[in-house]
Amino acid sequence: MNGHELMTSSPRQSKTQTDANHFVLTFENNRYASELFGQFDQHLKLIEQRLGIDARARGNSVSISGEIVATNQARRALDYLYGRLQSGGSIELSDVEGAIRMAIAADDQLSLPTMERKAKLSMSQISTRKKTIVARTPMQDTYIRALERSELVFGVGPAGTGKTYLAVAHAAQLLERGAVDRIILSRPAVEAGERLGFLPGDMKEKVDPYLRPLYDALYDMMPGDKVERAIAAGVIEIAPLAFMRGRTLANAAVILDEAQNTTSMQMKMFLTRLGENGRMIVTGDPSQVDLPRGVKSGLVEALQILKGVEGVAVARFKDVDVVRHPMVARIVRAYEAQTAVQDESEQVDR
Repeated sequence: MNGHELMTSSPRQSKTQTDANHFVLTFENNRYASELFGQFDQHLKLIEQRLGIDARARGNSVSISGEIVATNQARRALDYLYGRLQSGGSIELSDVEGAIRMAIAADDQLSLPTMERKAKLSMSQISTRKKTIVARTPMQDTYIRALERSELVFGVGPAGTGKTYLAVAHAAQLLERGAVDRIILSRPAVEAGERLGFLPGDMKEKVDPYLRPLYDALYDMMPGDKVERAIAAGVIEIAPLAFMRGRTLANAAVILDEAQNTTSMQMKMFLTRLGENGRMIVTGDPSQVDLPRGVKSGLVEALQILKGVEGVAVARFKDVDVVRHPMVARIVRAYEAQTAVQDESEQVDR
């Protein structure tokens, strides 16, 4: 371990002698230890809050006590974060939150409880010259791994889970590595010609407002001047869904965002554009379909039809995967609960 365990003793605060633990971790580099604990120990306080343990820093050491499962989760999270600092990375509260989630998930995946120390945390990541993105939830980890190995990946789930952001980051990584020649960004929100006609400016100016989330992610991954040059050269292309018909998208990373608002025909048209050495990433939230009543979402249908098809991977995010403000997860759960009540009411009426 990067943090050396100096002492293991009998529990200080516990219900029984067997479900509690107390130990001290000491980290060799004082500066890294300070960054690890956070300003005013805010990182340790977050770990305390999430895991229900007691963590007290003194110099480059931290004393941890609490239930044995939770303290071992804290140990793994701190060890991972310290290793990240050693590798030249930095730590924010969101990174600490992600390490905690992954440490908890490592225990949840076991069918039986164990007292043995588990392996170190290992999180998937996406790296570009400007930024490195590390998975913050188990489903993000699954999603990144799917992006690496599958030609067609669906990322579906509520807002704030990172599905679009990670898709753009992966596409930028592929472009920098030379694995693809271009990135194509598309959304169905402006598929109707009359909508485009009433907006001022050229095609890029007309679709920019709809594709802003994709642009924001691109500018996070790549220097701004490089993004502008790539757009001007056609290396990064903005392609409204209606304009994709008849094309073959070879050597390209193609992202379809807000895919829940595609019709069945639009989704089939889009998916069949995939060309040689192409990668497709489809993101959307089936619970936020804006299509007219009675029109089936092409995303929902595609997930049913393509189930089990070779080369197709699906990452299903849930409210627990929300990585924005904690309030977002609570909002998502509240709306899902209301939808469930309405569905039950409709079934009773029938």
